[in-house]
Amino acid sequence: MLLVVLATVAAIAFPLRAAEPQPRRGERPPGTPQAVGALHTVRTIPEACTRLEGMFTGDASAPYRLQPVPVGGTCQARARWIEPAQARPAGAEGWVFEDRIRIPAAGCPSQEAVVEVWHKPVEQPLARDGQGQVRIYLQDAQKQAAAGKMAPLPEFTARMKLAGKPCG
Repeated sequence: MLLVVLATVAAIAFPLRAAEPQPRRGERPPGTPQAVGALHTVRTIPEACTRLEGMFTGDASAPYRLQPVPVGGTCQARARWIEPAQARPAGAEGWVFEDRIRIPAAGCPSQEAVVEVWHKPVEQPLARDGQGQVRIYLQDAQKQAAAGKMAPLPEFTARMKLAGKPCG
């Protein structure tokens, strides 16, 4: 009887898990469990000069907070960060599901934050010179910007959801 129940549960659970989109980079193992109030880096997106920081808040109405933080210094963005509400990533709209990061709560092993990183690539035909290098000259870029003919940039966004059961 137990074997029949387990087989039934497996037959239902595996198709549901398979229906969940798989990230392009593959599934990574869960991250290090994080304590309430511990600010941590979830993922860095160097192309957009952005770092995703997260924190379990301990607040029942919003147990986890995820925020993009600009990386300072001399970082030159080659992509844009778009807020998830504005981006609304979906495969049909050209977005590619890049990465899924699971962050367990240290004080509540049954709950985890799940961050999904999405990327919208843009075709950028770049001419190569005689040495096979792509060269972008400041004067040419300034002329393009003045003419309003800037090439679109790739975009990144991330969505966050909570999985599992909250602890008392």
